[in-house]
Amino acid sequence: MERADEDWMLRALAEADVAAGKGEVPVGCVIRGPDGAELGRGHNLRETLADATAHAEVVAIREASKRVGSWRLVGATAFVTLEPCVMCAGALMLARVERVVYGCDDAKGGGAHSLYSIGQDARLNHRFELTRGVLADQAVHRLQAFFSRLREAGKK
Repeated sequence: MERADEDWMLRALAEADVAAGKGEVPVGCVIRGPDGAELGRGHNLRETLADATAHAEVVAIREASKRVGSWRLVGATAFVTLEPCVMCAGALMLARVERVVYGCDDAKGGGAHSLYSIGQDARLNHRFELTRGVLADQAVHRLQAFFSRLREAGKK
């Protein structure tokens, strides 16, 4: 694991905190361009926008694509706090992202490693490099705290 990966993951974790502050599941994503500049960032907005596709990765991809003026994010790296789901792994693949770095695995919905290997499947027209477990404990802590608060609120 590179120190630079940790620095970028801290940015994604900050986005996750923004999501939690809005009552959204705390997942954040930041996309870095091949020149090292930030291209886009996002956090979950499914509840806020009443949009099932408003995952952190999709929000960040849309912002990055606007910034570069293309749907192709060639040479980009996406830093995500939680393993991308099937939809998001597919979106990252379709956007031609070169590398995906994520915090914690998602045993129930992971589309990049845990359940599926979108991004490494040779049958697809693009593949991305995958780095797992960067600041995983911090990502897990945010998710556990969020869902613990939800369970407590449901008991009242």
